[in-house]
Order: sequence, then structure tokens, then C-alpha cells
Amino acid sequence: MISRPLHVTDETFEKEVLQSTLQVIVDFWAPWCVPCKMLAPLLDEAANCYAGKLVIAKVDADENTEHAGHYGIQTIPTLIFIKNGCSFKTHSGSISRAELFEMIDEFLAI
Repeated sequence: MISRPLHVTDETFEKEVLQSTLQVIVDFWAPWCVPCKMLAPLLDEAANCYAGKLVIAKVDADENTEHAGHYGIQTIPTLIFIKNGCSFKTHSGSISRAELFEMIDEFLAI
């Protein structure tokens, strides 16, 4: 059971995200991004609260451009909600804790 965000690279994306038996939220971020830094504690909390039900995967978009390009990431942070290898929802920019947890609950109900 993963209770913290999982750092994923282009090399591990297929296994950790697309082949995951759990639903995954992928956070495309970069170390210099201030909104990304503001979102990080919320994702840490979500990973802990939803451990065993959901995986939070963090992808540094500067260092891992293959999947950032595949998903058309132009703004960070961008969250992509993935189930069984298919993306269901995308959210770009800042988000409140309440909004994030509401989106997660809706995503888990799919």
C-alpha cells in the first residue's frame, strides 16, 4: 500500500501508471513551479488518505518529456486521472483541498 506520492519517470510510467491495478492521478509538475509546490502537500495528504484505493504519481515534466508530450501538457501543475490505462479527467492549475478531494471521490466512484 502506497501512502505517499510515487515519483515516476518516462521509463517507469507504463508499469506504474498505465498498468496499475488501482486508479492513478498523475501530477505533471516541475521543481521551479510555485503552484506545484502549493499543490504538493495536498497530494501528500491525498496519497495518505486514499492509500490502497488510489495512487498519486508525480512526473517531473522537465525531465520526463515523453509522457508530458503525449498528454499535451502545456501548463503545470496538471493532474490527469487515469483508470485502466485510460485518462478520464484533466485539471490544470491550482486547486483547493476541497475541490481536489471532491474530484478524487468522483473519480473513485467511476
